[in-house]
Amino acid sequence: MEARNCPARWTQSGSAVLTSSRSLDRIGKAKDFPVDTLKTPSPPAIDRALGLLEILAQSHHGLTLSEIAGQMGIPRSSAHTILLGLERRQWLRRNGKTRRYLFGPKLFSLANRALGGTSLREAGAPLLRMLMQETGLAVHMAILEEEQAVLIEQAAPPHAQLHTWVGKRMELHCTALGKVLLAWLPEEEARPILSHRALSRHNENTKSSPRRLMEELRETRKRGYAVDDEEAEIGYRCLGAPVFGADGSVAAAISVSGSVSQLHFVNAAPVAARLCETAGAITKQLAAAAE
Repeated sequence: MEARNCPARWTQSGSAVLTSSRSLDRIGKAKDFPVDTLKTPSPPAIDRALGLLEILAQSHHGLTLSEIAGQMGIPRSSAHTILLGLERRQWLRRNGKTRRYLFGPKLFSLANRALGGTSLREAGAPLLRMLMQETGLAVHMAILEEEQAVLIEQAAPPHAQLHTWVGKRMELHCTALGKVLLAWLPEEEARPILSHRALSRHNENTKSSPRRLMEELRETRKRGYAVDDEEAEIGYRCLGAPVFGADGSVAAAISVSGSVSQLHFVNAAPVAARLCETAGAITKQLAAAAE
């Protein structure tokens, strides 16, 4: 059910090699060396990558390759190499129109895992519970991670029997949460995800054509919220709305879900409006926390 499915190194060895006293004798007595010289320095590539992320963190609208190279004081080619590696790992993403680099979904995911989803969950949990109480529907929050929607918070009415849990992964193409996370990505990022992933067809309502899904994602952006009309499971519907981060990119998606008798087309509009209000309130809290 949508309450089920929608609700739904840079590991590089840095270990110091302890040199035997016999080896040290060949190059001089150990006591002749300052303590700092016996410490293993960070590899330059790691320092540069972390420095780049710190510089980018100071910009609300992202930076171009030239701006990054200039601020780091390194050649454009060197900056480009670092950016390619970070982009490949989804730590960064590049806006095709502005050519500016921004933090990517993997970095947001890592931050949320490191903090236990603290910022999003702390901002969202009380509002999700309020939305659940007002609508009587199950409410969920998810983030994008490795081309899947990952639940980070949920609230359910007493009668609901959910088959969801925090940490559950869900498909993007057939859930309202997933559609939201795709719809507010730049199209040049969303299209490859739909093109190279196997789009499971759960029933006759599931859209499995990348072209049709791209069309629906455009409609979703215009409408302001996503719809899962019995696409993940027959008999269940879900509506989803975006939560935006301080940089304006989609940080998470929230949804309401229930049976077709609970969430029907007669009451869908007011429920969607309340859902979008809640998403907007969480967005404002995230912006305030970032100031």
